[in-house]
Parts: sequence; structure tokens; C-alpha cells
Amino acid sequence: MIVTQEGGMSPETKAVHANDRAMLDELMRGFEAFKQENDRRLELIEKGRSHDVVAEEKLERINGFMDEAQTRLNDLLVKNGRPKLETRRADEPIDSNMRLHKKAFELYMRSGETSGLKALEAKALSAGSGPDGGYLVTPATENEILRRMSQASPIRTIASVRQISTANFRKAYSTTGPGAGWVAETAAVPTTSSQQIVDMNFPAMELYAMPSATQSLLDDAAVNVEQWIASEVETVFAEQEGAAFVNGDGVTRPLGFQTPAKVAQSSWAWGKLGYVVTGNAGAFATTAPSDALFDLIYALKSGYRQNATFVMNRKTQSVIRKMKTTTGEYLWQPPMIAGGQASLMNFPLVEAEDMPDVAAGSTAIAFGNFERGYLIVDRIGVRVLRDPYSAKPYILYYTTKRVGGGIQDFDAIKFLKFDVS
Repeated sequence: MIVTQEGGMSPETKAVHANDRAMLDELMRGFEAFKQENDRRLELIEKGRSHDVVAEEKLERINGFMDEAQTRLNDLLVKNGRPKLETRRADEPIDSNMRLHKKAFELYMRSGETSGLKALEAKALSAGSGPDGGYLVTPATENEILRRMSQASPIRTIASVRQISTANFRKAYSTTGPGAGWVAETAAVPTTSSQQIVDMNFPAMELYAMPSATQSLLDDAAVNVEQWIASEVETVFAEQEGAAFVNGDGVTRPLGFQTPAKVAQSSWAWGKLGYVVTGNAGAFATTAPSDALFDLIYALKSGYRQNATFVMNRKTQSVIRKMKTTTGEYLWQPPMIAGGQASLMNFPLVEAEDMPDVAAGSTAIAFGNFERGYLIVDRIGVRVLRDPYSAKPYILYYTTKRVGGGIQDFDAIKFLKFDVS
């Protein structure tokens, strides 16, 4: 937060907060209009009257308006949350290597001069540097890229994230826990069952973006090249990651949480993900549709439910918004404060557009403790390779980072399947 010498908020900060409040008020007004129109629709249905096509279209327009308002609010909060790369205090000393790296990296980005970076990476015994592998961005730029992606990538906000320095992250996981039991003080101790350990492997895959710039842009001393590269790759990286964390095949990209085999919760076993059904192919049940959501919540063990989250796309969310409890309260609620999340049945709801739509047999809604269930691994180091030849007169910057992901606890995430069985 920017603070004036008098201790109050600066005009810039006040303007930011005013915009946040205005967006949130707009979303709340939309929700009130949505409730009124939906209540009218439900009242007509209860009276046995046919659907009012005009009313249905109006309801969908309001639904779309709410989606747009929520998106604008999220975008505004992400934008306002971006600090400058230079976040240190004026009196804070700078490490000499950091200063040299920053200067050498800027020279490379602007003119292609590599001698400074070669010397620094040779001194640090960095593997993979040079013309074929590119050069490491400064730590400040890497941290800024990762921070922005955490804001823009929905699954990153709820999953576990670990930084690694190798090509793979290996993890041992106990699927059964150690054997245990009760025994009398003088009785013989019975043999316990063996603990089952699985070896889990999370390889880091290469993700790339290739922003371009003109030489005149690079010659402009006012342009912060580190800020520019961070802003150019954040959206591309976040979009690619978001798709992979949901539906990735695990071959050239992370393994998404939708990819492993799924079975009915009654037949759940380690290595598979459990689901419950709506009882209706391609839709919620016509009678007591919200019962399926209760079944989904209680399919998850109590230890996981404490920090559980719903994950679905915008279209599915628009269907959920119309549902009410038997006492008349809406199951879906908008965020109460700027920067908050929408909620469903008092659990936070994350919107991930790569989730499937409601359709026959689809698992359009996920619910679980993603921090325990899904692991993202980031290999330290973001590299940039400058290419002034392939697209003259533009200069391309082949920017790569390595990231992996996969299920680390198959009991922590459950799905709602839109099917009879």
C-alpha cells in the first residue's frame, strides 16, 4: 500500500480502492437482480406454468453480466496487486552479483551482448547456459513472473507449489500408514500389516513463450526490459499452465488432475480418483438437484474438507447460481469483500475455464483439498534466448521455464459426474 507522510492513503491508493469497491458493488447489484428474476421463474414453475422464454433470456443476460463483472473485478485485483520489480528500500544494500547480473541481463536484452552473462554464469557453474540454452533472467524478474502467474493461474492459488533445482522431483507416499493396534501390557504383540509406500515422480516439463520487440523499443532507456519481459510472458504462461494442470497428459506437459482414471466413490482405490453422480445424464436431477453437491462434499473425508475448494468453469457456475436450499437461501454467494472469492455452500469456489462443461458423462465439478491433492513443481531458473534473425526487423525472445505437476494424494480430490451411474 502506498502511504503518504501524514500516514493516510495516497490519492492513487484511494482511487484503486474506490475502483475495487465499485466493481464489487456492481457484482452485488447484479446478484440481487439475478435472485429476483430467478425467484420469479421458480414461482412460475411451482404454479405449474410453462417457462417464460423472455424471462429465461433475461436471466441468462444477468448471469452473463455477473460473469463479466466478476472477471473485471478479478483482472483489476491482479493488476493492482503488481508491485514494481524494484521493491527494495532506498537504504537497502544490493548484492554486487545481483547488480552485475541485472546490468548484464539488460545489456543482453537490448543489444545482444553476452560477455557479461557468460562470465557470471561460468562463475556460478551454471549448466545449460550459452547460445543454445539462453541466459537466466535476474532473480527479481523470475520472482515477479512466478508471482504474477500465481495470481492469474487458478490452480496455482489452491495447489501445493514446490521449487526444485533438478529435472525431477521424487516423493515417497504412504498409502496405508503404519500398522497399529491395541495390546495388553503383558500380552504378546501381534504382527502388524506392512506399510505400503509408493514412489511418486514429478518431472519438470518445458514451457515457452516467444514475445517480440522492435529495436526502437529496446533503445528507449525509459523502458524497463525486466518489467516488459515479465508482463509479456505472464498471461501466456498462466494460460498454458492452467490448461495443463486440469487436462495435461503428463507426456510433454504436467499431468492434469482430470487425467487419471476415475471410478465410483464406492469402488475407490489408490491411483484412481473417486466420483459421485448426479443421477441424470448431462444435468442435475430434476428433483432436489442440490443433493448431488451434498453427496460430493461428504464423499471427501473430514480431514480434507477443512480446506476444500470447488473448481468449475463459468458455464457450470451459471447453472449452480440458480439453486436454492429448502429454506430459500441461494447456494452460490458472491464475494463479500474486494479480493474475496465466490462461495458455494460455504466453501470457496475457484473458476477454471479449462474444466469441462456440463454434459453427459462429464466430471464438470471437482471438490477437494487441492493443497494436499495436487503438487506443482517449479524448476528454479527462467531463461531467455535472444533471436534477432528469424523475424527481422523484430527481435524474438524465446523464454522458457520448467514446470511439472500431478496428483500427490488420490483421496484428496473428488468429482461430480453428470450421469446416472
